[in-house]
Amino acid sequence: MEPMRMVETAPGKFSLLLDAGTTDVDELVEELGHEPNGYFWEGVAQFLVSTEAPSLDGRFSYDPEGGMFCAYGTDKPALEELAALMTAVAEDGDRMRNLMTAAEAAGFEFDD
Repeated sequence: MEPMRMVETAPGKFSLLLDAGTTDVDELVEELGHEPNGYFWEGVAQFLVSTEAPSLDGRFSYDPEGGMFCAYGTDKPALEELAALMTAVAEDGDRMRNLMTAAEAAGFEFDD
């Protein structure tokens, strides 16, 4: 699940975390005109959910900050699915570039 990590914050409550600035694609994100912070990664998650995994919509919440992406909730399988989607982007420059191109074409704006 690298670079993502899952934490059980209370029995049956989970947080999916990504430390901003620690992925293989950070330099590429900056080259594409974005700041790879927690808010940017929330945008990545939202775009992935809307385009590739609409069944995840509404199954968890987001609470990013500048230094960290966080999605949380009680639906661990949904968070695990999101982790797999995000890991694929965070570890593959071509995948990130394709996501950014698709987001731009769709008029999606990242809040970074």
